[in-house]
Amino acid sequence: MCENSKTVCRPRGGAGITATGSYLPERTLTSERLQEEVARAAGLPLPRGLFRRTTGIVTRRVAADGEYASTLALGAARRALDSAGLHPLDIDLLIYASATRDVAEPATAHIVQAALGSTAHALDVSNACNSFLNGIDTARAMILAGRARRALVVTGETPSRAIRRSPAGPRQFRDGFAGYTFGDAGAAVVVEPVDRGGILDVGTETRSEHWAVGGIFGGGSRHPRSEEHTYFHGDGRELREVFEKTGTAVLDRVRHRTGLRWDDYRHVLVHQVTLPYLERFVELSGVPQDKLVLTVPELGNIASATLGVQLDRIHGRLAPGDRVLFVGLGGGISVMTMVWEKSEAAA
Repeated sequence: MCENSKTVCRPRGGAGITATGSYLPERTLTSERLQEEVARAAGLPLPRGLFRRTTGIVTRRVAADGEYASTLALGAARRALDSAGLHPLDIDLLIYASATRDVAEPATAHIVQAALGSTAHALDVSNACNSFLNGIDTARAMILAGRARRALVVTGETPSRAIRRSPAGPRQFRDGFAGYTFGDAGAAVVVEPVDRGGILDVGTETRSEHWAVGGIFGGGSRHPRSEEHTYFHGDGRELREVFEKTGTAVLDRVRHRTGLRWDDYRHVLVHQVTLPYLERFVELSGVPQDKLVLTVPELGNIASATLGVQLDRIHGRLAPGDRVLFVGLGGGISVMTMVWEKSEAAA
């Protein structure tokens, strides 16, 4: 670090995650309850237990009225700062990295920052379910470039509000079925210089020719005020096929670049959409199941908060030198990996 405390400069070592936090809404919604609600509204005779059987999701958390994406991000941010023993004014970069935002403008980072009481440079990063990993990578890059000393990366996800709970018949039901996996959550990490370890490797693969396979297409210049496009729709089978073709090649490149094998990782954190898809990932990749942190049966698909919540659940059990592999899957589509080694903040 620079001797002049008013100057931001490039750190001597690397940058890494030094504290974590997560936040879950109190309300729980079971798959049975959600299926009953959808079937009744649509007048569809759905087989008993369909949602739970096909997704492996038992429950998910749902934000209450008056809770927003920023609310969940703020709860996680406070816990991460408390864990690190930091004050909001100790942060000079705040990145809100999420697929969900409070408003179209301004950046939701400003809403989080106002409630948090920070004065950091604030901005949004958005890339579907890879948003949080992209946010961490952006924070790392800005620290290594000497643009920031200490960053707080937060996400708040409320995709449950994009679920089509009253589909108009079988066609809309099928089109929006992937949305019935969604749950809500928030996550946060502190990223700062470390003398050794930290974020060791980042890999990405983007196949944007598949951007229209799934998403929430309202709110932008194409569909600025269309209620129809405020619901998630997509072809879950096609998304899965693209991820299967792309994901294994990305993992092969990580092994080639780092020389690390499964036994070198304490945990492998994977974005979890459904339990069957996670099982398919294990089959294709060969990752040992005991390396995984299972969240999807309890929380559903919590979008970009998935990896942050998993990390928060294991962070306190990790020792310096333990390595974790993150595997992110996002609509658009993109696959992202990050290799991180736990270490202490630089002195």
